[in-house]
Amino acid sequence: MDLTLLRPGARRAALVFIFITVLIDVLAFGVIIPVLPHLVEEFTGGDVAAAARWVGIFGMVFAAVQFVATPVQGALSDRFGRRPVILVSCLGLGLDFVLMALARSLGLLLVARLVSGVAAASFTTANAYIADVTPPERRAKSYGMIGAAFGLGFVVGPLVGGWLGAIDLRLPFWFAAGLALLNFLYGLLVLPESLPPERRTRRFDLSHANPLGALALLRSYPQVVGLAVVVFLANLAHYVYPSVFVLFADYRYGWGPREVSWVLAGVGVMGIIVNAVLVGRVVRRLGERRTLLFGLACGVLGFAIYGLAGTGALFLAGLPVSALWALATPSTQSLITRAVGPEVQGRIQGALMSLVSLAGIAGPLVFSHVFALFVGQDAPAEVPGAPWFLAALLLGAGWLVAWRHARPAAAGGAAGPA
Repeated sequence: MDLTLLRPGARRAALVFIFITVLIDVLAFGVIIPVLPHLVEEFTGGDVAAAARWVGIFGMVFAAVQFVATPVQGALSDRFGRRPVILVSCLGLGLDFVLMALARSLGLLLVARLVSGVAAASFTTANAYIADVTPPERRAKSYGMIGAAFGLGFVVGPLVGGWLGAIDLRLPFWFAAGLALLNFLYGLLVLPESLPPERRTRRFDLSHANPLGALALLRSYPQVVGLAVVVFLANLAHYVYPSVFVLFADYRYGWGPREVSWVLAGVGVMGIIVNAVLVGRVVRRLGERRTLLFGLACGVLGFAIYGLAGTGALFLAGLPVSALWALATPSTQSLITRAVGPEVQGRIQGALMSLVSLAGIAGPLVFSHVFALFVGQDAPAEVPGAPWFLAALLLGAGWLVAWRHARPAAAGGAAGPA
């Protein structure tokens, strides 16, 4: 049965579960952010430099695994339905956090991180689920709620993780495991299937279940290709935050961990407000295309303010401007789901998440090296804001691509390869 034909209460219950699933997954990951580097440091005998190198390896491995796993999960959900894929991912994530809590060696912790990269690929299927159960005109608002779940998770998670980690470094991992396993049990009881058998693909297509095949699938949908470029550029630009913000804030403003944590919390709160409150209203007023373009333009302006800000106060003034960039992602997702049929939503979302993973592999390396280049002893000029300017250029390029490809007339449901 098509869940979009069910009464609003049934659709709302399904969306609430997806929201909770994403929130708990993000909370679980947010909880371990403050403690994972310290646990790695413990395994390296207190060698901070070695720990930093290993943390970088962990990040690249996680992104690389997601690059491979996301299209596989998307293709599996197109063939066998969304429910089993989401539930298995929730279960796997919970068990993996148990493995992290019990790990007594760096190698085992790295293996556990690899497994978590596979399980966390459920975000792909969650996006496809929303496309299944939500009418096209309401999808941007629904994706906005998912963005709010991300924001809330990354505000609350690190705060809880820091508090629990002060008691015991492994306690946050147990807490995250409990959240994920409770979510699995909740979903087992209440989550309906959103993709009926008659709308599924006839076979599991291995050519589309690998990242290169999944990316090739995008070429079958010309409008999606352009929007996929926007997704990649926006996510690449976003990695400027985790790559250089802490070092930049210390170098330019003398901010320590306390100031940084409050700024990050503020960013998260603003993201929640934009996604939960503004997305639906702005899309109704401007439409998806203009909302996308407005959001990207705000991101460009916000990053430019960050790069130019000579004082902490000026940097903070850029936060609400940059926060409006969050309007772009739900609009992009909605336009993409309109452009493809239900039988390929999972694979398309998997391909998009592969692009996000590629950005996660490249972004930290690019932005950290740009920052080092312009603050080091051999810098051609002292420009600590250079990474922010680069991020602004990337979003500017995304705006130009979106201007050409985010055309509502081409966003009707499209048939494509099954």
